Amino acid sequence: MPDVTDVDVVSRRVFPGELQRNFSESVFMRQPRRKNRFALSRSGKKCNFGHRIISGNMLKELLSHSDIIASEGSLDKEITSVTCDSRTVAPGSLFVAVPGTAVDGHRFIGQAVERGASAVLCQTIPEELRDGVAYVSVADTALELGRVASLFYGEPSKRLKLVGVTGTNGKTTTATLLYDMFTAMGYKAGLVSTVVYRIGERRVESTHTTPDSIRLNELLRQMADEGCDYCFMEVSSHSVVQHRIEGLHFVGGIFTNITHDHLDYHKTFAAYIAAKKGFFDMLPGEAFALVNGDDRNGSVMVQNTRAKAYRYALKSPADFKCRIVEAIFGGMELDIDGHDVWVRFIGRFNAYNLTAVYGAAVLLGAPREEVLRQLSMLHSVSGRFDYVTSPEGVTAIVDYAHTPDALENVLDTIGEIRKGRSRIITVVGCGGNRDKTKRPEMAVIGLKNSDFLILTSDNPRFEKPEDILEDMRKGITESGMESKGRYVVISDRREAIRMAAAMAEGGRNGEGDIILIAGKGHENYQEIEGVRHHFDDKEEIASLFSE
Repeated sequence: MPDVTDVDVVSRRVFPGELQRNFSESVFMRQPRRKNRFALSRSGKKCNFGHRIISGNMLKELLSHSDIIASEGSLDKEITSVTCDSRTVAPGSLFVAVPGTAVDGHRFIGQAVERGASAVLCQTIPEELRDGVAYVSVADTALELGRVASLFYGEPSKRLKLVGVTGTNGKTTTATLLYDMFTAMGYKAGLVSTVVYRIGERRVESTHTTPDSIRLNELLRQMADEGCDYCFMEVSSHSVVQHRIEGLHFVGGIFTNITHDHLDYHKTFAAYIAAKKGFFDMLPGEAFALVNGDDRNGSVMVQNTRAKAYRYALKSPADFKCRIVEAIFGGMELDIDGHDVWVRFIGRFNAYNLTAVYGAAVLLGAPREEVLRQLSMLHSVSGRFDYVTSPEGVTAIVDYAHTPDALENVLDTIGEIRKGRSRIITVVGCGGNRDKTKRPEMAVIGLKNSDFLILTSDNPRFEKPEDILEDMRKGITESGMESKGRYVVISDRREAIRMAAAMAEGGRNGEGDIILIAGKGHENYQEIEGVRHHFDDKEEIASLFSE
């Protein structure tokens, strides 16, 4: 077995597929660097991204891609900012009235006008109009906001090679590893992920998996003006349905997998699948669509896409094929398209993620041998199978697994690599004000695949932790597993982790107990009644190990 620091890449055969090579050559050309922080607008004035002001955008130009139903007032107006929040309106703003899940922006049109809005984009023109203000009605303001935002910031996605990653699990890992790989290969790249946004090396606080269309285009514009060649971004199902990615130009899309999640929002699994599929439906013909061939919904994603479809897989025939040769806690030996490579990751789910990264990089034109070399040097993403070991030989794994499928994948992986008499102790909870249907299922999966299960709080938000835990416990009761008695319920997450650490027994040669702390991963807070309190799973267990 090679050391994890070794680079072990052995080419055994030539990759088949001229179509992939030809496509790659057309999109991989390096863009020239753009060193200046400020760009020139259409009018020749400087753009100040710190204040979200871009001079020289005429209203009629911003609406050139919009389907206008009716308008009142002149469209020959210069727009200084675009916003859907009436509190941020300034003189010269275009206010877009978007019906939200909780509040309808149309209620605040009057407030926006009082603050100095020059124009209002809405679905229904109000009865009372202000002289000098343009009112424009469209069928769907959320849809048009994406188009307007893209034009306002100068269509920045066309100045980047933008790749979107969607699916239930693996989005963050896949997008982040692509960013890390292309950065390591000498390209300047951007990243939009659940954990962090990056503009080259600069970190920007992440607020959403996929931010709103105004913020998203602002980020992309900064990436383009600071010389980024690529941007890799997560595409959430919410962002597709809410049209946050409307107006963006993608060179590629990746589908990881789909399991039950977000049914509190989408209501049905079919609607959730349709949301993910909507991303691939919008890809242009010159883009690639890379899907997981082992997920039956992979074929659904590309049914109506205009993009060139490719598949990656571990089990079924595919354009990019992977096989796990050997796995230990330190990593895995993979056979990817006939090439041997050692990686610092473990788990079948990570083999899928790495194969997707490999396939996307090859489709973007990166030399195959270089991609494999870079794979061997990549490190895991924060909060994704992150582990620490105690002096006594107890291993604690911190993972973001917050869906039934993700939890099962992590526990399966631990089960495959544990040694001897080591036990699996799982600490897991479910978030409040989110999909309730997964709560009993996750409890059952945790109990089936662990030697001992501790049910605890995650982010209760505005729900009572006890109610969430009761939903989870019902899954155990209704499954008939209550009698096995291998679980406890501890509402306080800190105390739950402490109990797991106290229960765990050490061992030599990797035979110590394994603690899985699931659900929060990279998150360093607990959200309770709208307030975020500092709480870091890895920090907690590391502190206990050092006592």
